[in-house]
Amino acid sequence: MAATLSSPRRPAAWRVRGRRLDTAARPLIMGALNVTPDSFSDGGHYAEAEAAVRRGLEMLSQGADLVDVGGESTRPGAAPVTAAEELRRVLPVVRALAGAGAVVSIDTSKAEVAAAALEAGAAVVNDITALGDPEMAEVVAVAGAGVVLMHMQGTPRTMQDDPHYDDVLAEVAAFLAGRAAVAVAGGIAADTICVDPGIGFGKRLEHNLALLAGVPRLAAMGYPVLVGASRKRFLAEILGPLPPLERDAATAAAQVLAVVGGASVVRTHNVVVGLQTARVADAIVRAVPASEG
Repeated sequence: MAATLSSPRRPAAWRVRGRRLDTAARPLIMGALNVTPDSFSDGGHYAEAEAAVRRGLEMLSQGADLVDVGGESTRPGAAPVTAAEELRRVLPVVRALAGAGAVVSIDTSKAEVAAAALEAGAAVVNDITALGDPEMAEVVAVAGAGVVLMHMQGTPRTMQDDPHYDDVLAEVAAFLAGRAAVAVAGGIAADTICVDPGIGFGKRLEHNLALLAGVPRLAAMGYPVLVGASRKRFLAEILGPLPPLERDAATAAAQVLAVVGGASVVRTHNVVVGLQTARVADAIVRAVPASEG
């Protein structure tokens, strides 16, 4: 029987502030570190800087390629926090992890926070609003930082009220292409851009599934694709009422399909499971001869 898999279509590299992250050799693992009291998965566990730094260092020891530090919850219904509070939460963590040699991503939509985090040593800005802050493009461009442009319908407070799409994959792909063009026009180098379909951000179950199945189309855009399905609520919609900390096996299934589809970066709360899942899936798909793909 002919094989149905094909080798993943990933760019050769993602350049982040002078570093070249090799995305062709294997998918990268981004550890999600929430320095907040109210994130959906592990809110409160790492709200104090010392605990967050320990967890970030643990992620590095487990094989994370990047650590994504966030100081504002973006779970459905979450209320915004001030830039001052966000900075209080994240800066000591960013500074410590960057000082330890980590490639640190700052998960923020505020240019003020991004600028301070980059000064503290961050290399990537992970922006759920895809440069919604009019000053963000300049901050990223001047620093030569990597940037993740994510799709979201609405805001964290409203995004799950009534999400609607006529063709979710086409609409998300068009949005990401448009925001990438805005980024380049704003001085951001094309090879520093990564795109994220925003699993769980203004999407129903059927939208999330369509986007995961559609990763090959997103990868064909030519930018590294980041997929963040880790412990998201849609997994429990499929399986039944599982609390977030019990969704790692379900997360692994979504991550396998993302890697097979050509995702360059897997954002995950459980680095060990994420790395093992991504490496095995990548090895299997690479074993398929090109003539059979």
